[in-house]
Amino acid sequence: MPTMPFFHEPTAAVRFWVAIDGVEIGASISGDTLHYRYRRGAEREDPLQTYRAHADEIDAAVRRRVAQGSIEPVMVREFDLRASG
Repeated sequence: MPTMPFFHEPTAAVRFWVAIDGVEIGASISGDTLHYRYRRGAEREDPLQTYRAHADEIDAAVRRRVAQGSIEPVMVREFDLRASG
């Protein structure tokens, strides 16, 4: 069973895992990155809800980073999401 994503208050980031070749790779994305990429005009949005709405794109960014040599934990940056479109 995959580990469920959650919002980590101390770091203000969503922590999540992406299955790559049968291994769950830990990753995170800051609430600020989620806000500026997906909900720029919104106020008081829920970072976890925003992550879930865009999980396919964010998970693909993690897979690209790992393929390029990043090691766990992968921190998804705004730049990583621009590369996907």
